[in-house]
Amino acid sequence: MITKMRKAALASLMLVGLCLTASPALAADSKLPVPGSKDVIYKDDAKCTSCHDESEVVPVLSIAKTKHGVAKDGRVPSCTSCHGESEKHANKPEDVKVRPATERNFGKKSTLTAEEKSAVCTGCHQGGKHMNWNTSAHSSNDVACTSCHQVHTGHDKVRDKRAQPEVCYTCHKQQRAEVNKPSHHPIPEGKMTCSDCHNAHGSAGQKMLVKDTTNATCFTCHAEKRGPFIHNHQPVVEDCSNCHNPHGTVAENMLKSRMPFLCQQCHGSSSHPGNVPGVRSNMPNAISSNIGPGYAQARGCSNCHTNIHGSNNPSTATSSGAGRFFR
Repeated sequence: MITKMRKAALASLMLVGLCLTASPALAADSKLPVPGSKDVIYKDDAKCTSCHDESEVVPVLSIAKTKHGVAKDGRVPSCTSCHGESEKHANKPEDVKVRPATERNFGKKSTLTAEEKSAVCTGCHQGGKHMNWNTSAHSSNDVACTSCHQVHTGHDKVRDKRAQPEVCYTCHKQQRAEVNKPSHHPIPEGKMTCSDCHNAHGSAGQKMLVKDTTNATCFTCHAEKRGPFIHNHQPVVEDCSNCHNPHGTVAENMLKSRMPFLCQQCHGSSSHPGNVPGVRSNMPNAISSNIGPGYAQARGCSNCHTNIHGSNNPSTATSSGAGRFFR
């Protein structure tokens, strides 16, 4: 009995050993890449890897270290999936010094249009966050997928939270300047990135936002401003960008301008309903004047109206609206 058990155990060990030693061959025959291999990246691409190796100035084989190189299903692309069959490139005659380019080349000297380049990518990348690409502002302005993404490198900067903004700033120079103003979202500090608010592939809403509206995008983080409140502030209900520039401003809290100038765009200085105890001069005069004992207090609307996004305090509200947005 013991002898039979020993034989069975020995057979099992031999089988495991065979599997382990055979695994490289199995990997080579499968559609899965062998990351770091300079002999074979994908099935049927031995012709490509017979010339392209890790010593090249342009690290073509580093694609094996990307998501394209480690996908674990039958959709893993081959070189020809993106570059075409490229027979003239692969079979260069000996008397030709310069090898012809591939059928589909995505470099700076490419003859493909932005639409043609992106069509190669969207052949696989469909649905989900890519579903609005064809109608997006980027696509409409001849931005190709390869304008932002680096396909062959293991470090695609646009997918790196800290490096991504610099990719975006290549075109969006105004946003670079705004983000570096005193009041800004913490993008320079690396705590946020552009894709936290924007879907670069397009969206159903405006401004390529990750949500359908500006407010829905803002409320993803600023939920306490959502309401509903007993007293809703109409500019907040309409659009946060009525008062805020989300990329950055010189005014505090990313306001488009300082108080009371921002508030006076809707609330005329003569329309303030009455005076405030402790302010000796008339409140409307104090707001519109540059001098006077009530000037300092009157010019800071949030000195009294602390809950400017909305208030649930009904006790001081009157039919004229006095007391709204107090604490």
